[in-house]
Amino acid sequence: MANLIAFLLGLVALVLAFIGFIPFLGWLNWLIILIAGVGAAFGFISDKSGGRNFCLVVMAICALRLWIGGGII
Repeated sequence: MANLIAFLLGLVALVLAFIGFIPFLGWLNWLIILIAGVGAAFGFISDKSGGRNFCLVVMAICALRLWIGGGII
């Protein structure tokens, strides 16, 4: 069950990440990293690793976007 919650939180974070790629909405990636981090925490509780890995990938994508944009833009 925890893996399913992790996957769903990762999916929500991924959908929001598409919005965060719009210029001047990069600050949204901070919220997305938080949501995906909560999902990854649920993934660590689970026996399976699919949801956790998905959340970690979403976090990495958003962190890369923040790094490219200087942290805010």
